[in-house]
Amino acid sequence: MTTTYTLPARPANGLRLLDTYCCQGGASMGYHLAGFEVEGVDLHPQPRYPFPFHQADAVAFIREHGHEYDVITGSPTCRRWTNAQRIQGNDHPDLITPTRAAMQAAGKPYVIENVEGAAAAMLDPLLLCGAMFGLKTYRHRLFESNLPLGTRLHPRHLAPLAKMGRPVRDGEFMHVVGNFTDAARAREVMGMPWASRDGLREAIPPAYTRFLGEQVAALLGAEVAA
Repeated sequence: MTTTYTLPARPANGLRLLDTYCCQGGASMGYHLAGFEVEGVDLHPQPRYPFPFHQADAVAFIREHGHEYDVITGSPTCRRWTNAQRIQGNDHPDLITPTRAAMQAAGKPYVIENVEGAAAAMLDPLLLCGAMFGLKTYRHRLFESNLPLGTRLHPRHLAPLAKMGRPVRDGEFMHVVGNFTDAARAREVMGMPWASRDGLREAIPPAYTRFLGEQVAALLGAEVAA
């Protein structure tokens, strides 16, 4: 770990979790708060990542080491599925399918995350939204798992969403994508005080994966140590 961020204390559930395509660790932090011992994998260096880190190709790492963990999670690069990339006519590979195949071959419980545009590539995904967790951002994300994970009540989107690149006004929810302004506010909104502006753009709020991670631990019969 090269970050100076101090991890929040939490009870441990005794399970090891590998978080692939981890970036700066938004998803990893949620799993940590759910009690998992987390390690991350990313193709690029991640000096802000607050957990043990492996720089490697995610699929190759899962194939070689996935069996060593109790749970495997990941957020394959979403560029193939975003509206911005489609508008620009960019063609990116589907990383969801090979990642799923590697996770299934490891024979472990898994969770895959991606944007709404990736729905056709995912198997019966559930939707999470920031409003479900009291966050001031909507940030819809899909999650696929081979475990029977559930979602929660999805509140109506009554608060307006700040326009991209403009300051957030009172009563507005923040849009943490693209050329957003006010990284300090975004860190607070997302619950990621250690992250950079670029890391925030790509992140999953830890609240999402804490919610899912607690379900995973319960389904695996983890005994949480006080």
